[in-house]
Amino acid sequence: MPKLAHIAALWSLDGHPAGARQWSLARKLREIAAAGFDGAAGLLTPEHRRLAQRAGLAHLLGYISSDDPSEFAAKVRAQKEGGAVHINVQMDNHDTPPAAAARHWIRMVREAERIGGVVVSLEVHRDTCTETPEKTYEVAERYHRATGRMIKLNFDFSHFAVVKHLRPGAYSARLLDHPDLVRNSEQCHFRPFNGHHCQVPVTRDGRLTPEAGAYLAFAGDLMRLWASARQNRDKTLFACPEMGPHVGFGAGGGYNVTGLPAAWPEAVRLRAELARAWRRAAGPRR
Repeated sequence: MPKLAHIAALWSLDGHPAGARQWSLARKLREIAAAGFDGAAGLLTPEHRRLAQRAGLAHLLGYISSDDPSEFAAKVRAQKEGGAVHINVQMDNHDTPPAAAARHWIRMVREAERIGGVVVSLEVHRDTCTETPEKTYEVAERYHRATGRMIKLNFDFSHFAVVKHLRPGAYSARLLDHPDLVRNSEQCHFRPFNGHHCQVPVTRDGRLTPEAGAYLAFAGDLMRLWASARQNRDKTLFACPEMGPHVGFGAGGGYNVTGLPAAWPEAVRLRAELARAWRRAAGPRR
């Protein structure tokens, strides 16, 4: 049966706890395990691998950001040495032509296959070659034309939803319009969004926000689509409830705007809500 693995984004713990000394990496990984996650994701080093094993985490997902094909192999190798079996890739820039991006992705996949033991997924993300649906799907089509293979994407639909200014009732119809690519994915970033905000709060005064409720209905549709695929019967979907922190990207540039709840407790609550959505979408399993 298909499985869901809950993966914590390490950056959700950046600056946490607020107003105090930030937790060590060892403490972060212990807290991730204690919160019920199966693994962690980030820019990995051998220390991450060692401490994750000590914390009892089963999965580590790596991260690459690059627009230089000459460094792809070294970056893949570094993430594998950090313990990654899956790697999330943010590639190229907002103005990289899809034809060039497709050639770069072919190079990335070939380097990963030469090294072996890792799967790379191209993330849908702002300020990269996949910043819009149109660019992303052109890259996917060009990759398929050149290789005969379907591209592996790591969908973060929050970016597409903002680009298209979607209304909640249209999330599934507009965003899940390439079902074969969704079914072919193995990673997914589950960040609650609406059509105007790339990240909305999960809770207010301990209760789910209406925005999060609308998002979770979409997340259930996404999970149902993925779990329904015959090819995924014995696979695992690595689900990352990726709540960005207040820090990062310069003053006022983070995903979590001033006045909203801290990222890490929100990610923990979101993990629980995604587990419930999975049980409804895919049957009585974790």
